[in-house]
Amino acid sequence: MAPLGPPSSTAMSGANLQQGRSISSQGGVGPNNETESSYFPPKAGKDVRSMSSASHIFGPRGSSLGPSGPPPGSFSSDLRLTNMKRSATPRLDLSGYADRDFAETDDIKESEKRQAEYRDKINKETKIKIGSENLLEALISKNAKQTKDQRLKVESELNSSNRKIAELKLQLDEEVERAKRPVTPNQGRLSATFRGSPLRLPSQLENFAEIDQDVDSLQTESPTYVLAEILQSLEAEGLQADYYVGKANSLVELFKRYPNLKYDLKWQIFGLRMQMMLLSDSREVIAAGYRVIRHAIADRDSLRTIRELHTDILVILSLVKESKASIEREQALKFLRAFLDVKDGVRELSNAVIRTVVSIAEHHEDRLRNIAILTLTEIMIRDPALVVNAGGIGPLIDSLEEGSYPGSESLVAAFLYMLDSPQQRRFLASGQELEAVFARFTDPLSAFEHEERLKAVLRSVSTALRTWPGLSSLARNGFASIYSLLLSLTHPVIHARDLVLDLLFDVLQIKPPSWTSSFLAGRRLTTYGRVANLKTEKTPQQSRSDPENIGNRASLVEHYNALLLRIFIRCGLIKALLDSIEDDIDFQLRRKTSLLLGEVLKLANRCLPDAKSSDLQVLPEMFMSASYDEGEDDLPANNMIYQVDSVNRTLQRSGLSGKTATATATDLQENPTVPRPADLGKPKLSVEMDNIQFRNLLVESQVLGTVNYLKWKWDLINDLIEGPLLNPKRLEEAIKETKFLKRLIGFYRPFKYRFSEARNTKPNQRYVRIGCTLMKNLLKTPEGAQYLSESKLLRQLAECLAQLDTMSGLTSSAPLFSAPRISETLTGGYFALLGALSSDSQGLIIIGRWKMINMFYRIIDLRDRDDLVQLLLSNMDFSIDSHLRVLLSKALTACSKPVRISSTKLLRPYATKEPNATSIDNSTSSIAEWAIRLLVTQLYDPDVEVSEVAVQLLEEACNRTHLLEYVVRCRPTLDHLGEIGAPLLLRFLSTSLGYRYLDGLDYITQEMDDWFLGRNDKYVTLVEASLDQALSNHVERSKSFADEPVHLQEFGTVPPHFYRELTRTKEGCRLLEDSGHFQAFVSTIQEFQSNTENAETMLKAKGCLWAVGNIGSMELGAPFIEDSDVVSWIIKIAETSEVMTMRGTAFFVLGLISRSLHGMEMLAERGWDVATNHLGRSLGYCLPPVLESLFSIDQSSAPSPLFHPAPSSTGMSKAVRDDDPSNARVLSLLVDLGNTVLTKRAASELHWIKTKTPSVFQALALFDKAMDILERHMFRLPVRRFVIDLFDRKMIRLIVLEEDSKQMTE
Repeated sequence: MAPLGPPSSTAMSGANLQQGRSISSQGGVGPNNETESSYFPPKAGKDVRSMSSASHIFGPRGSSLGPSGPPPGSFSSDLRLTNMKRSATPRLDLSGYADRDFAETDDIKESEKRQAEYRDKINKETKIKIGSENLLEALISKNAKQTKDQRLKVESELNSSNRKIAELKLQLDEEVERAKRPVTPNQGRLSATFRGSPLRLPSQLENFAEIDQDVDSLQTESPTYVLAEILQSLEAEGLQADYYVGKANSLVELFKRYPNLKYDLKWQIFGLRMQMMLLSDSREVIAAGYRVIRHAIADRDSLRTIRELHTDILVILSLVKESKASIEREQALKFLRAFLDVKDGVRELSNAVIRTVVSIAEHHEDRLRNIAILTLTEIMIRDPALVVNAGGIGPLIDSLEEGSYPGSESLVAAFLYMLDSPQQRRFLASGQELEAVFARFTDPLSAFEHEERLKAVLRSVSTALRTWPGLSSLARNGFASIYSLLLSLTHPVIHARDLVLDLLFDVLQIKPPSWTSSFLAGRRLTTYGRVANLKTEKTPQQSRSDPENIGNRASLVEHYNALLLRIFIRCGLIKALLDSIEDDIDFQLRRKTSLLLGEVLKLANRCLPDAKSSDLQVLPEMFMSASYDEGEDDLPANNMIYQVDSVNRTLQRSGLSGKTATATATDLQENPTVPRPADLGKPKLSVEMDNIQFRNLLVESQVLGTVNYLKWKWDLINDLIEGPLLNPKRLEEAIKETKFLKRLIGFYRPFKYRFSEARNTKPNQRYVRIGCTLMKNLLKTPEGAQYLSESKLLRQLAECLAQLDTMSGLTSSAPLFSAPRISETLTGGYFALLGALSSDSQGLIIIGRWKMINMFYRIIDLRDRDDLVQLLLSNMDFSIDSHLRVLLSKALTACSKPVRISSTKLLRPYATKEPNATSIDNSTSSIAEWAIRLLVTQLYDPDVEVSEVAVQLLEEACNRTHLLEYVVRCRPTLDHLGEIGAPLLLRFLSTSLGYRYLDGLDYITQEMDDWFLGRNDKYVTLVEASLDQALSNHVERSKSFADEPVHLQEFGTVPPHFYRELTRTKEGCRLLEDSGHFQAFVSTIQEFQSNTENAETMLKAKGCLWAVGNIGSMELGAPFIEDSDVVSWIIKIAETSEVMTMRGTAFFVLGLISRSLHGMEMLAERGWDVATNHLGRSLGYCLPPVLESLFSIDQSSAPSPLFHPAPSSTGMSKAVRDDDPSNARVLSLLVDLGNTVLTKRAASELHWIKTKTPSVFQALALFDKAMDILERHMFRLPVRRFVIDLFDRKMIRLIVLEEDSKQMTE
C-alpha cells in the first residue's frame, strides 16, 4: 500500500465545499455557476447503487411510486419534483394539517385545492357584490336622471355577482359532497409512472399485460397462491425494470385487498426478494421495493424482522443520494414514516437513520426538507430522547426562527407539548426554545424582508399565545418576548406593523366591525347610510344582565383573554399603540391602530377588574400630548381622540352600543319588519304638524310630482309614514286630497310591475322595510285599515297567490311567485308585507277577507316548493292565536325534513321571548307555552336532526325558571334520544319541580353515580376540546343563520355539569351533602402532587377541579367551598404545579368559583382581583395579584436536562482507533469532516487517498467504522454523501446479503 501523504494542490482545488451545496458532484465549477460539486470527479457507475440503467425507460424524473390510497407513512404528493432546477424547488404547503394525518392522497388533495379555489372565488365575488351595493346605494341618493346609466351598469354587475356566487356555492357544495363519498381509488402516480408513460415504446408495454393478469387473478385465485406466484416470478434476474416494478405493484394491490396477509408472510423468502429489489441498479425498482416493504409492515415484530434485512444501511444510502434520485429518496422516507404508524415502532428507528433525517432537515435546498422536519417533529412527540441524541432539536428551532416551514403551527404545537410537563421539558436545553420565534421582531431591517416568512412566524406566535404552556414559556424573563413583539410596532416597516396589529386583533379575539374597511379608508361612518348597515352584536354583558336567566354560562375564552390583555397591558400595549399613532408613517395604519386602541379600551372596561382598567380609560399621555399646542406635532393625538370618540358616538346614535342593543343581526336579516338601528336613531317628524308644513313635505318627497319611484325621496317618505301619517287627520288628507298614498300603494301593486320587478339587491331592501312600516301604521287607525282593505294591492296579491293553487283555475305563463323571480327580484318581499299584516288582529281580518289563508294551506301542500314554504313561514307573525299557528303546526309535522327543521327554528323567538314590562296580561307567557308545546311535539319527530334542534331550543327556553317549570309539566319523554336529550334532562335539575320529577324517574341517583364514577373524566375532555376549538385559528363558522344549527353549546363556554345543576336547589344540596361526593373531590385535590405526571391521576384531579368549580359557582353551592378551604389548594395548584395545563385548569376553576358572591369574597381575601359589572355582580374573570406567580417554575426541582452525547465518548474512541495506520488516518480524517474549519483539508486528503490507494476503501471493517462515525457525529448531508461515495458499492451487497468478503476481490 502506498504511503499516505498530503494531497496535491490540484486535488485540493477541486474540493470546494460550501454550506448548502452538494459535495458529491463534479468540481471545477465557478462560484457564479455552481452545481452539485464533488470532492473528486465520480466515475461512471461508481454510485453506491447506480440508477442509470433504466433512466430511458420510465417517465419524467418527478414521477413516483405513490399508492392510490393513503398507505402507512404516506405524505403529501406535493413534494414531487418535475423537471426543474434546484433553485426553483417547490416547497410543500403543510399549513392546513393538524397532525400527521395531513398526508392525504392525490385525489383528496386535488379536492381540497378545488374547494379552496371555490372559496377564494366566492370571497372575491362577495367583495364585488358589497362594493356594488355600496356604490348603488350612493347612486340612489343622487339625481336619478344623471346616474341612470351608471346605476344600470352597477345593477348588472351586482346581478352577475349574485349569479356567480350562487353557482360557485353550488359547485362548492357538490365538491364537498363528492369528497365525502367513498370512491374507488384512481390509479396513483405509480400507475402514471409505470403503466402508461408516453416515453415507453409499444414493445415495452407488452409486459404490462402480465401485470393486469396478476391483478385479475386476485378475483379468482387464493391470495396465498398469488403471493407465492409473484414471489417466485421475482426470482428471475436480468429483466427490465418494468417487470420488477409491475410485480411490486401486484404485491401492493394484494396487501391492500387482503390486509391480514401480511401477518402470514414467510420472511425468509419474502425478505430475500425485497433485498434483491433494494440492491437493484434502477432507482425505480428500489423505490418499488421500499413501497412493498412499507405495505408489508404489520407490527413491531415485523419491524424487527425488516431491520434484520439490513434496511437501515439501505435507507441511509438512499436518503443521502442526490436530488436526481427523488423517487427512491421519497419512498425511503415514506418507509421510515411507516414506523411511526406502528405502536412503539418509533423505538425501532436507529440513531444513524435519524441523524440522516436530521441532515436532510438542515439542508435548506433539499426538496424533502419539509417532510424531514415533520418526521422529526413526530418522532419528538413519541420519543424525545431519540431526536435529542441525534441533534434534531436545533434544525426544528431554526425552522421556527426562519419561518420557512409551512406547517409552523404544528411545529409549535410539538414544542408546546414538550413544555407542558417536567419530564418532557428536561429534553429541552433551556425551556425557552419558543423565544427564538421572536428573533425576527428584533431586527427592523433584515427581519421583515420576507413578508410570507413573517406571517408564518406570527402564526407560530399566535399558536403559542393561545395555550397555557406557550404563554408560560413566553412569560419568562419578565415577559421579554412579548415586550419585543410590542416594540416592533415602532419599526419603520409598514407591512410588518400591519401584521403585528392583525396578530393583536386575532390573539385578543377582537372582531373588527363591519364598517372597518370604510373607516380605514378615511370615509365618514355616516356616509351613504353605512351606519344603517352596521350589524348588531350581542355583547357578553347583555346575557349576564338578567338575573332570572339561569342558563348563563361562564366564558373560558373571555377569562383567558382577560389574562392575555392584562399581560399585554403590563408589557406596554397602550404605550406602544400611542407611540405608533404619533408616528405619522401611514394614514391607514394610524387609523387601524386607533381602532385597535378603542377596542382594547372597551375590552379592558368589560373584562378587567376596575382597579386594573380605570386608569387605562383616561389615556393621560395622549391627552397631555393633545393639550399642548405645538403646531403640527399634536395633530396625530387630536386625530386619534377624535376617531375613537367618533366611533363611540356613532355606535351610540345607531343603538349598537353595549347594553342598549336590543335587536340582533338575526332579527334584522330574517324579519324585514324590524326597524333598522339607524332608523331608530334618526329624528322623526312630529305627528302634530300643521297643514302647510305637511303639504310642503308631501311635495318635497317627489311622490306627487312623478310616478318614477327612483326619483322619490324614500328617507322622507319613511319619516312621513312614521310621523304625520299616524295622525288620522293628516292620513285622511293624504288619502282624499292628494295622490300621495294612492301612488305609494300603487308602487307595491303586483301588476304595476314596479316593486315586483325591482332587483333583489341590498339597497332595494329599503322598499321592503318601508312597505312593512306602511302596512303596520295604516292598521293603527280605522281610516288606514279601511283604505288598505279596499285597495287593489291585496286583491291583486291574492290573485297572484291563487296562481299557485291548481284548483283555483287561475294560471299564468310567468307566475309572480316563481322560483327565479323570488331569487332575482323583490317578489319575496310581498310575504314580508303579509307578515306585517299578520302582526295585527285587524290585518288578519283583512287577510281572511281575501281568502289568503286558504292559499297559504295550498302553498304548504306544495312538495316541490320548499323555498316558497320557508319564505312564507319565516315572514309570518305567530304572536296572535290564529290560523297561522295551525299552518305552522302542519308544516312542523307534514312537510319535508328541511322545512321541518327551519320551521322548528322559527319557534325560537317565541319560546325564548323576553317578558314585556308593558304587557297587561300573561300574553308573553302564553305565546312561550304555545311554542314549547310544539317543540315538545318535535321531540318525537322521526328524523333525529329535527329532534336535536327541538332539544337545543327547549334547553335555551329553560334558561327562565317559569318556562323551565312549564317544560317539566309537559313531561317529555327523552329516552329514545339518548345522549341528545341528556342536556335537557340535566337542566330539569335547576328547579325543585324538575328535581322531584326526575327523582320520581330514579334519574338523579343513577346519573349521580355515573358522573362520580366516570363522567367527570369525560367532562374534562369535553371542556378542553371546547376551549381548544374556541382558541383555534381554524374554527369554521356558519355563513348565515339559515345554515347555522341552533347549538346552545358554544365553543369556549363551560358545558353543563351535573353537580352545578344539582346545587341550584336546596334538595340537590342536601343530596350532595349526604352522598359525600364533594368531600371526595376535595380529598383528591388535596392529595394531588404538583409534580406528578401520571395521566390517570391528572385526569382524575382535573375532573375533581371542574366539579368543585361548578359547585362553587352556585350561591347554594358556595358554602361547600367555604367550609372546606379548597380555594387555597386550588390557588396552590395554579401557582406551583409543574404541569402547565394543570395550572390552566386551576385558573379557569377559580374563575368559576368567583361567579358566586361567597367565592368572590374568598378570592378577594387571598388578594385576587375579580371583574364585576355595573351592578357589582361577578363576571367570572379573576386575576392574581402578581402575574408572574402563574408562570414561575422552580428550576431547582426540575429534572436535569439531557445533553447530546459528547463526541469523545468511549464508543467513539473505539470507532476512531484502528491498528492499521492507514485506516486510522482515514478514520481521523472522517472525523475532521465534521469540523467546518478542517473540512476542506480533510476532504482533499481523503480524495488523494482514494486516488492513490483505492483498496483502502474496500475493507468492510473500515466501512463499518465509517458508518459508526456517521452515526455518532453531526455531519451535513453533502458530507455524508461524500463519505459513502468513497467506498466501493460492491460492499453494500456483501453486507446486506451477508456474503463472504473474499468476493470483493473477484
